[in-house]
Amino acid sequence: MRFKRNGSYTLNRKSKTKPNGKKPPAEEKKQYLEAEFTKVRVVDFDLKELVILPREIDLNEWLASNTTTFFNLINLQYSTISEFCTGDTCQAMTACNTIYYWYDERGKKTKCTAPQYVDFVMSLVQKLVTDDDIFPTKYGKEFPNAFESLVKKICRYLFHVLAHLFWAHFKETVALDLQGHLNTLYAHFIVFIREFNLVDPKETCIMDDLSEILCAPAPPAPAAPSSPTSAPSPSSHNHVTER
Repeated sequence: MRFKRNGSYTLNRKSKTKPNGKKPPAEEKKQYLEAEFTKVRVVDFDLKELVILPREIDLNEWLASNTTTFFNLINLQYSTISEFCTGDTCQAMTACNTIYYWYDERGKKTKCTAPQYVDFVMSLVQKLVTDDDIFPTKYGKEFPNAFESLVKKICRYLFHVLAHLFWAHFKETVALDLQGHLNTLYAHFIVFIREFNLVDPKETCIMDDLSEILCAPAPPAPAAPSSPTSAPSPSSHNHVTER
């Protein structure tokens, strides 16, 4: 069984106001951790249900389908703020106190601007996911032996892009009213890579504060009344559940 490997959350630009594009200093409070922003999502169900391997699906096929989808979604999310991610505003690929360097095919280490780094990531991943010898789409064609290691590599790079979006471009994301999409995409991605151990926790620990908030299990639903004839409490009509 082959999946159509694509997917997206609808991105609705509600504002065309151009943010200033400046990266906040390291000591500034992390805006993306503020409750008014972390509570904003585009779905309200348990993301764990989306990532669990279905019994009838091959593991590699499931990893291929989800990895390709995440690549498309993260590429789309980055495109919404790409005009603010420039060589001047983002002179290095940063997230929290981390600077990411690019390593080419020969292992040469290069410090590059954030837009250059993201371009390297997206170009590499695009090349991999469209290679039928690596991500086969024809029935009966086997996945390569190194497939899982390539998926791990892709997910590590995609995490870097997500981390940079929160760290350097959350203000622009809020100005475009897209923080709910970014939050949901990040939580979905983290739940997925944790489910299949695709990225070393030492790599993702720089965003653990956000992951703890966005990936927390949803609170249990309130218990049903013990009897249909039970009278409601005086305050029950005013109770509002926030998600």
